[in-house]
Amino acid sequence: MSCDKLLAEDGSLMFRKALIRTLEARPEERVTLFESFAEQIQKNAVYEDVHKSWTYHLHTGTDGSRIFRGGIGFSLVIDPQGRLWRAATHEDFETTYTITPTSCEIDTMRPLYANMREYVLGYYES
Repeated sequence: MSCDKLLAEDGSLMFRKALIRTLEARPEERVTLFESFAEQIQKNAVYEDVHKSWTYHLHTGTDGSRIFRGGIGFSLVIDPQGRLWRAATHEDFETTYTITPTSCEIDTMRPLYANMREYVLGYYES
């Protein structure tokens, strides 16, 4: 599956297209493919409101999953088997932090899959 450039458009629409293309890919290709799409979306998403943006932070879960933590309270998780999950950024993880006098950074994130919703291809194709 190639990672052809997504056209600059609304970030939500770009995300949906990236999600479909990622679900169409073989499970072992999904992390790399979605990471490429996420970078494109972050760089190219167009919004009428200049104060909006599409951002993500990438983490590795304690189980080896890749967690694309979004800026609006939701995350996309690709588990070690290549399944995609929609997660609430705070509620769907056991998270530990490294706290210093000047910062509070995420140290570990353990996905709680039972609380998440799995993305499946048929739902997003319509």
